[in-house]
Amino acid sequence: MEYEERFTDAELGQVIEQAMIYMCACPAQVADAVRKLRELYRYQLRCIADPGNNSAVHSLIAQTTIHSHAIMQECLEKVIELEEWDRSTLEMPAGLRKRQLQEILADQDGK
Repeated sequence: MEYEERFTDAELGQVIEQAMIYMCACPAQVADAVRKLRELYRYQLRCIADPGNNSAVHSLIAQTTIHSHAIMQECLEKVIELEEWDRSTLEMPAGLRKRQLQEILADQDGK
């Protein structure tokens, strides 16, 4: 399996920003997991390049990370599709934003 980035780092940041603004943490957690997997993969590439390291260990970690990264990117694609985010701008749909705001206000009224 080849390493592929279906979202740019900026797009992942946009998902996290939108999700945090509208208090919808689940898409942000998935996007953050993708970012962390990218960090792990890049780190492993540096480890593989160092001749003093056990390349078999770091190759195993890198290949497993590639697989995990692909799964989490697919998950994020599906979440965006299911929640009807705008894929080109990665903005949360107005209906979901409104629902999140209503939940926040209801929580404040209940306190």
